[in-house]
Amino acid sequence: MTHAIRIHEYGGPEALRWEEHAVGAPGPGEVRIRHTAVGLNYIDTYHRTGAYPLAALPAVIGMEGAGVVIAIGADVADLAEGDRVAYANPIGAYAEERLIPADRLVKIPDGVDDRSAAAMMLQGMTAQYLLRRTFKVGPETVLLFHAAAGGVGLIACQWARHLGATVIGTVGSDEKAELARAAGCNHVINYRTENFVDRVREITSGQGCDVVFDGIGRDTYPASLDCLKPFSLWVTFGAASGKIEKFDLGLLASKGSLYATRPTLFTYTAKRADLVSSAAELFDVVGRGIVKINVNQTYPLAAAADAHRDLEARRTTGSTVLIP
Repeated sequence: MTHAIRIHEYGGPEALRWEEHAVGAPGPGEVRIRHTAVGLNYIDTYHRTGAYPLAALPAVIGMEGAGVVIAIGADVADLAEGDRVAYANPIGAYAEERLIPADRLVKIPDGVDDRSAAAMMLQGMTAQYLLRRTFKVGPETVLLFHAAAGGVGLIACQWARHLGATVIGTVGSDEKAELARAAGCNHVINYRTENFVDRVREITSGQGCDVVFDGIGRDTYPASLDCLKPFSLWVTFGAASGKIEKFDLGLLASKGSLYATRPTLFTYTAKRADLVSSAAELFDVVGRGIVKINVNQTYPLAAAADAHRDLEARRTTGSTVLIP
């Protein structure tokens, strides 16, 4: 019998229970994998609390992981037992072993270790679609990235700097400011001691940014809109401080005919071809050393509750993995 972290009701970190968990044989189009590392992401807290309701309870949460294929179902042609694989969907990663559709897996290339793979799939492919598809970042781009020392932020800032952009990042401490600078931020704003709107205006000589990438939500709205040039784009892709309850569409008009979008990784990688392409580009920039994956914290999978407490208290930096 294997074990998993399950929730029986929505709630705080104490709702996460380490329990025996039966895993059956893979069906058609499925494989069974043994996890070697599991990624921790803020979306996991939304599933735990019910902010993003699950289909049914009890449930195993967790969106990304890396591991080894240990059994293959019928109609699976491109994977074999022993293959190292990683994924960023569907839910169910907080487990020693699991079943998963084969078409949601990508092979981990040589030179990328399992912990890095587990830490990079959701956060790294999020950075990929934000910078390469939602807004095509290039040398002329001036961008603001909130939570620049977080998991997505550190990856995205390294990547954006490589693309030639001027990168402005916000952080919540001097320690995190150093991490953001090391990741390539041209300018770092400590939002606890500085007004980020005023600083962005100062940095850009009053012009504002071409795009704001905002995974914070309630605490940065509507101030993020004041950081943009007319006709520019606000990308809200998360809600670490809580969701925005009342979005006033009229603000987009009054603040400069702005654009706004709420993308998700799961839409951008819904097609198999897009998933493979996104993962390949991510593995390429990591393999060439353009982007370094900073796994700054590890916890036993059984201690996932502790990891959630630290994540929600903003005591973590970079990426965190849970080890089965």
